[in-house]
Amino acid sequence: MAGPRTYPHGVTCWIDTEHPDPRAACEFYAGLFGWILADAAPAGAPGPYFVATLGGRPAAAIGSAPGSAAVWNTYVAVNDADEAAVAVSAAGGTMLWGPSDVGPAGRAAACTDPTGAVFRLWQARERLGAQVTNEPGAWNFSDLHTPARDAAMAFYTSVFGWRAVDLGPDAGTMIQVPGYGDHLAGTVDPGIYERQATAPPGFADVIGGLAATRAGEPAHWHVTFTVADRDDTAAAAERLGAKVLRSADDVWTRNALVRDPQGAEFTVSQFTPPGG
Repeated sequence: MAGPRTYPHGVTCWIDTEHPDPRAACEFYAGLFGWILADAAPAGAPGPYFVATLGGRPAAAIGSAPGSAAVWNTYVAVNDADEAAVAVSAAGGTMLWGPSDVGPAGRAAACTDPTGAVFRLWQARERLGAQVTNEPGAWNFSDLHTPARDAAMAFYTSVFGWRAVDLGPDAGTMIQVPGYGDHLAGTVDPGIYERQATAPPGFADVIGGLAATRAGEPAHWHVTFTVADRDDTAAAAERLGAKVLRSADDVWTRNALVRDPQGAEFTVSQFTPPGG
């Protein structure tokens, strides 16, 4: 039996969202994705931190952001948060807070890249990262939306060793951590290379996508969740008070951009491979 999922340095590993009313957010996401949520905030924390589980496995979390806009955050695994923070600053990024301990769960920091996209660092201790991914109701990918691809990738390559690779018109530009596929094959996903035999070369190393921002859109990290049926999920989101901003079908997926009742945006994606 495979052990817990671990994340090497430089791999996106966790997502959470901060909402003015986290309990209302819990009701929305529990209704949408079937999450079970429990407060895991350490003693003395300024507000609750509800960790969501799916099938008993940690999937994401919902925290408190009084007076701030609701937003989804993406965390990058690092071996040492303090060393990574120094690297962020040296490469032209900005530290917003931390690094600081989050109880026994780990050590975190919030940063912006040189184009203004906010992301977080995560040095895992007890909370290793998401333990369920790419299943209905779970995190699929986080993608970087930036107006300056070259500047952004120069930064992330310096800090994390990332590589941007154009995998063709059907896959687009993806972000890779070299060797990540080997890590997965040797730990939680021994059949990854066989299963991805028809995927573009290097797909097992992919940790996310790279997209250009739309006119007037700020740089940001955007989260996508896997769903069994895009249309059913979009309809459920609207019944729960969200707004579906747009839907699209491409070669591999049927997806929809959703704004939750407190304003946080995310994508839901149904995998629909050619001939599938």
